[in-house]
Amino acid sequence: MTTTISRLYNSPVEAQEAVRSLEAAGLSHSDISIMASNADNWYDSTGRKHDKDNDGVDDRAEGAGKGAGIGAVLGGGAGLLAGLGLIAIPGVGPVVAAGWLAATAAGALAGGATGGIIGALTEAGVSREDADVYAEGIRRGGALVTARVPDGERSRYEAVMDRAAVNVRQRGDLYRKSGWTGYNPSAAPYTADQVRAERDSYISR
Repeated sequence: MTTTISRLYNSPVEAQEAVRSLEAAGLSHSDISIMASNADNWYDSTGRKHDKDNDGVDDRAEGAGKGAGIGAVLGGGAGLLAGLGLIAIPGVGPVVAAGWLAATAAGALAGGATGGIIGALTEAGVSREDADVYAEGIRRGGALVTARVPDGERSRYEAVMDRAAVNVRQRGDLYRKSGWTGYNPSAAPYTADQVRAERDSYISR
């Protein structure tokens, strides 16, 4: 039997380190998933400009607002991070992702289910309340790592994932104090400047 563990991180850097640590601890990359905001364009697999219509807005962000798929989500044989790809999630924005949970969410989106990320999380055993916070955390520049682990090794892998993780209850309370009420597929994706300001606010706290 396996247990699903999810943790939110303030940045993709911390989430990628968690993925590497999980793999180093012996967990197969096929049991790990990562979804991280790309609002600040930290990931670019092509090195090409992403504003083909020259309107000053990243085309991937525009696609995310419309729910368009923008890339493949696979787990690479050389490790999970070798399979990173881009997807667009309505209400969240452009997301860099890889792994089983990301593929589930992308599949739901491709089928027209605008709540694909929420459905994927709740299907994996995450409460709706936490799923909403995770989705909003990604929208605001954060990253989510989800792992399927053997029941008997849960505490060991939780210790690995907890090293730089966010307290999801406290983060949810913080969002609600700002007027946020839950996942909204019609919400505008965060801009790069908004993401940087959000991350800076956590550092200042």
